[in-house]
Amino acid sequence: MKGELSGGCLCGAVRYTLREGFRLNPYACHCSNCQSRTGSAFSEHMLFTLADLEISGELDTGEYDMPSGGHSNIFGCAKCKARIYAVNASREAMASLRCGTLDRSASLDIRHHIWVSSKQPWVGLPDGAKTMDEQPRSPQEWLEFTETP
Repeated sequence: MKGELSGGCLCGAVRYTLREGFRLNPYACHCSNCQSRTGSAFSEHMLFTLADLEISGELDTGEYDMPSGGHSNIFGCAKCKARIYAVNASREAMASLRCGTLDRSASLDIRHHIWVSSKQPWVGLPDGAKTMDEQPRSPQEWLEFTETP
C-alpha cells in the first residue's frame, strides 16, 4: 500500500496515521500463536518504521514471547482491547501493524505468507504466493521475503 494510511480500533477510541515512509509489503502469519491470539486462522501484518506512526487515544500494553524466540510488546486500545501494533525487541525502530485496523484493509493484496507449516489445512493460498515454513530470521531476510513477487 502506497501513501499515507489511517486506521483505528474497533470502538474508535484509538486512531492513527501512518505516514508514507519505510514499510514492507503486508503479509499473513499462520503461526499457532497468531491463531490463538486472534481466535482466527491467521493475522495480517505490515512492518513499518515506528517514527512514521502518529497515534491518538489511550493505549494499553501487553507483552509475550513469540514462537521465533523474539520478545514482543503489543499496543492496543485500552477500552476495546483491539491490538494496533507490536514492537519486537529484535527489530529496532520497527513495528508490526495489525492490518485489519486499517480503514482500507480490504484493498490489501496479501501475497506473502509465513509460518505456513502451521497453516490451517482448509486455508488456500493464492497462486504465486510467496511462502515460508517459519519466518525470516534477519532484517535482510525480511527485506528479501517481502519484496513483490
